[in-house]
Amino acid sequence: MPEQSPLELAEGDPFGPHNLPYGVFTTAGEPERRRLGVRVGGHVLDAGAAAHALGSPYAALLDRPSLNPLMAAGRTAWRDVRRALTAWVTVPAHRPDIEPLLHPLDSVTLHLPYEVADYVDFYASEHHATNVGRIFRPDGAALTPNWKHLPIGYHGRAGTIVVSGTDVTRPSGQRKSPADPAPVFGPSGKLDIEAEVAFVVGTPSRQGSPVELASFRDHVFGLSLLNDWSARDIQAWEYVPLGPFLGKSFATSVAAWVTPLEALDAARVAPPARTDDLLPYLDDAQDEEPGGFDLRISVSLNGHVISEPPFSTMYWTAAQQLAHMTVNGASLRTGDLFASGTVSGARREERGSFLELTWNGTEPLELPDGKRTFLEDGDEITLTAWAPGPDGTRVGLGEVTGRITAG
Repeated sequence: MPEQSPLELAEGDPFGPHNLPYGVFTTAGEPERRRLGVRVGGHVLDAGAAAHALGSPYAALLDRPSLNPLMAAGRTAWRDVRRALTAWVTVPAHRPDIEPLLHPLDSVTLHLPYEVADYVDFYASEHHATNVGRIFRPDGAALTPNWKHLPIGYHGRAGTIVVSGTDVTRPSGQRKSPADPAPVFGPSGKLDIEAEVAFVVGTPSRQGSPVELASFRDHVFGLSLLNDWSARDIQAWEYVPLGPFLGKSFATSVAAWVTPLEALDAARVAPPARTDDLLPYLDDAQDEEPGGFDLRISVSLNGHVISEPPFSTMYWTAAQQLAHMTVNGASLRTGDLFASGTVSGARREERGSFLELTWNGTEPLELPDGKRTFLEDGDEITLTAWAPGPDGTRVGLGEVTGRITAG
């Protein structure tokens, strides 16, 4: 009986031909040679080798050690390459050329798939922002006066974005509780996660030329899961009057796979109803395509699911975030990464951070391996997600995993 082809996937596989996320990998035999890959079920296809084998005109974009050249090529190229890849893994006549170029996932090493240019993190969940406001401003308004008028964000540190599977060293810094007479220095005692979704810019823009809402698809190549690790005690002492700095910049973990926007067409949904009138550059009320994404995220601590944040509840959309961060004329570069901010829903089991899940440590989580308020050394966090796909399928997003090591 002939061995089953790796292209013959089980029904409902979330990484079937309807998905085809991009990544970068190396093999044990050539550990220094990074290659552009496309995930197909439990395998990764060497996209550059496939392009050469089939005489594709896209070999120059796919036979690269990074996604940046393909991302910079623009939307027409993204569409055409995706169509070609779909044919390569579905047309039976291509199997003799394609099958030898498929590598089992457990036999390869995955790397950060693009060179990060700039990194911006937003604060787009009303549920998260409200929870944080109630924790830190119990006697005041939960939301700041500007929150319903613009997507609040800050510029992060691109150089400390790491690929899923990279250990995260517990950061040290200054801390000062209200009862302390002076700040102290040492390892963070309130190390936290932020379950987020990141959008990767492909096509750059000129400085001085804002990107309109309608141009979102022309500039954004795809999306990935992201965990923006946070040292809450360091952040609480340093962030007045400016924004996050050392409490955030030590590490941000991102998935090894980038899901193309086109794979998520069936997951587009309308964002929550807006309660305040928006300025024209942010007003998406008349847009033909809904700006939200129905992504179902799951957060696990040491193998135990602790939260399932719904991305569909995010108040500000990725298109609005892109429009806002360029409205002053700031330019986009290939490899720019902008993240949603913590994804949280209305219920406790939908909160995307330990700050919210434990209400700043006052309501510990009960887990099989003990109670948790914030992360302990040795803890491993894993984010996974899926989205509705075409014809009742599911689109899987690549996971993000990180383990805390002592500083």
